[in-house]
Amino acid sequence: MVLEEEKQELLIDFKTYMQFGTTIGTNRRTKDMRPFIYGHGGAIYRIDINQTDKRIRLAGKFLARYEPKKVAVFGRRMYAQKPLTEFCKRTGFLSFPGRFVPGTLTNPNLPGYVEPEIVMVSDPQKEYQVIKESRNIGLPVIALVDTNNSLHNVDFAIPVNNKGRKALALVFWLLTNQVLRERGELGEDETIEAPPETYMVLIS
Repeated sequence: MVLEEEKQELLIDFKTYMQFGTTIGTNRRTKDMRPFIYGHGGAIYRIDINQTDKRIRLAGKFLARYEPKKVAVFGRRMYAQKPLTEFCKRTGFLSFPGRFVPGTLTNPNLPGYVEPEIVMVSDPQKEYQVIKESRNIGLPVIALVDTNNSLHNVDFAIPVNNKGRKALALVFWLLTNQVLRERGELGEDETIEAPPETYMVLIS
């Protein structure tokens, strides 16, 4: 079990990860998520930041291999919609915030039909129909997963608080930077000018 910041050079400092609530899980832990959990604080399971960080790096490397319009990103949760939209705006990926229209991936007669080569979802539970259609046509699935999620039909998991407003903003911001670094559009130590807060849903 690794938690200490000094064990790995993180993409962003340990304190920021904590402040954005990325480690906050739920009161449930599935068997699939056991490797990504470092402890149980009170009634809540905690996600291992080092696992989150490592998998953001790997996801960035993987996504950067694809042509931008061959990557589709889906998120129904309110707090996921702005972060994924900002992520797609800066990377050129296809953005699908809000309710998923059945057939988007499988029905060529649908006006919004798309043919990506890989999909990403902000929550496997909320985007179960996306995952189902992806599986039917053989598309790999990357998913942001919380402690209560199943990894069934998920090809690559990024463990993170996938319900939190701040956490979702930070993880999509970090993914933006990683994809652009892997493409050579940002230097290894560079970040986009917009801060993580730019990705955050504002509460009036």
